[in-house]
Amino acid sequence: MRFRHRAAAAFATLLLPMAGAVGLASPAQAAANATATFTKTSDWGSGFGGQWTVKNTGSSTISSWTVEWDFPSGTKVTSAWDATVTNSGDHWTAKNVGWNGTLAPGASVSFGFNGAGSGSPSNCKLNGDSCDGTTVPGDAAPSAPGTPTASSVTDTSVKLGWSAATDDKGVKNYDVLRDGTKVATVTSTSYTDTGLTAGTDYSYTVQARDTADQTGPVSGAVKVHTTGGGTTPPPTGDKVKLGYFTEWGIYGRNYNVKNLVTSGSAAKITHINYAFGNVTGGKCAIGDSYADYDKAFTADQSVSGAADTWDQPLRGNFNQLRQLKAKYPNIKVLWSFGGWTWSGGFGDAAKNPAAFAQSCYDLVEDPRWADVFDGIDIDWEYPNACGLTCDTSGAAAYKNLMAALRAKFGSTNLVTSAVTADGSAGGKIEAADYAGAAQYVDWYNVMTYDFFGAWDAKGPTAPHSPLTSYSGIPKAGFTTADAMAKFKAIGVPAKKLLIGIGFYGRGWTGVTQDAPGGTATGPAAGTYEQGIEDYKVLKSSCPATGTVAGTAYAHCGSNWWSYDTPATIKSKMAWANGQGLGGAFFWEFSGDTGNGELVSAISDNL
Repeated sequence: MRFRHRAAAAFATLLLPMAGAVGLASPAQAAANATATFTKTSDWGSGFGGQWTVKNTGSSTISSWTVEWDFPSGTKVTSAWDATVTNSGDHWTAKNVGWNGTLAPGASVSFGFNGAGSGSPSNCKLNGDSCDGTTVPGDAAPSAPGTPTASSVTDTSVKLGWSAATDDKGVKNYDVLRDGTKVATVTSTSYTDTGLTAGTDYSYTVQARDTADQTGPVSGAVKVHTTGGGTTPPPTGDKVKLGYFTEWGIYGRNYNVKNLVTSGSAAKITHINYAFGNVTGGKCAIGDSYADYDKAFTADQSVSGAADTWDQPLRGNFNQLRQLKAKYPNIKVLWSFGGWTWSGGFGDAAKNPAAFAQSCYDLVEDPRWADVFDGIDIDWEYPNACGLTCDTSGAAAYKNLMAALRAKFGSTNLVTSAVTADGSAGGKIEAADYAGAAQYVDWYNVMTYDFFGAWDAKGPTAPHSPLTSYSGIPKAGFTTADAMAKFKAIGVPAKKLLIGIGFYGRGWTGVTQDAPGGTATGPAAGTYEQGIEDYKVLKSSCPATGTVAGTAYAHCGSNWWSYDTPATIKSKMAWANGQGLGGAFFWEFSGDTGNGELVSAISDNL
């Protein structure tokens, strides 16, 4: 999508510098003259608060201190204070800051951190020697139990079972976590959870505790949907009605997940694509950690009506999506990776598809938010072709990538992809093996918009989302009908093709001609970007004056815009139904009116 430029975040999170290992203190300041003691100050299941206390037990002043320890895989520091904390894999190092490095005999100093996961520190060293006096047991933490399996699911209960964890001194019991919150502690490897709500989604994980009361890493998650309630997911044959929610929309646009509720849109959709995760270094990565899982929403911004607290294990958009799914259990959420800005990373990903798929799975299924997501969406713009950058991975790279993702995510997760709508001869559809990849995806989001726009500053003016061709179209094959026909011709089933709708318009200025095909002097002014504006603004500021190729256009003053309206969406949905397409998707929620009139037009007519 040409306009997917990420707005600068208005906030920043505390970042832990990933520097190399710091140098140890001199032998005169070794830990034989000092102790380091760890205390877990709080524990919320999927995370905890920790504090280290360093004390000078010798007879001479210590001028600096460095504490080192190991965490089990899956446990890490997420923020820290009063120390500089770095890591190399699971080995963590904390070094004094400028004001608290000097300790007189008998003096002590503490630093704290918040952690994700549930493990405890081990192998502590203070200034290179043993941390005498540490409260951390010397034995290793237990391993992660096996991913639970669910059986005997009813309206209000589910039976869970898992394979045992291992520990060098023995496992004492298991904590059972529902949606990240501990609901039971048991000594066996099974548990029946009761008192659930009918027709509701839940996610379960398990962690082991050893005889020294150390907790190991959390297991993989199993998703459960209770029966009854009248809210079971729609049959697979139903049409997909999918909208993109942008992580950055919570900043300048002030568009939160709660807006999906207040607009009425949440009740009219089946799926949400959360955009975007980054693709870098051959791996899936977090896009904006503050927006994704750290921002605290106030009560009036929150889906649940309750304000986030500083110590809750998950905040941000992920937690809001979790709350949305609790209210609308039929909605499925996919994490979309790439987009216009971040598609340059797919070239490296294609070099090792299995490793890329593993990284994506580990991120999407992170125990902190595994229950939020029902699959992954890949938005590669464009394989073996040019977008913001040019890719030269070859025609087979895309198919190989999607095959690896399906193999890793399995049949219970959704695997989808946003794809080009370039139906021209020798165009982008022909550059990659979309037909071969179709067997691995649940559907393609065909981006049937952004065909024309003010990147061609002098025009000609043209609808950016034409359904069909028309006399004077600037480039043959740049229509929805041409794109869908080409995908079907190469063997992609119609039911795996979704028509795309833009909740925005594209426009030029310096235009004197009402009909399409006029000349221009440049892009029309837009709220966030030149040449583009939300439908909710255009419907009043520049009302439609005509239609062409199934899309509305508007000429007001010297500006010329094209965009979809409820009327044109109705005609496009009728066309999609007649073609046997699998449904529709749109970019993106915040462009709609406060009462969701474009979402309603899709839902009512698809």
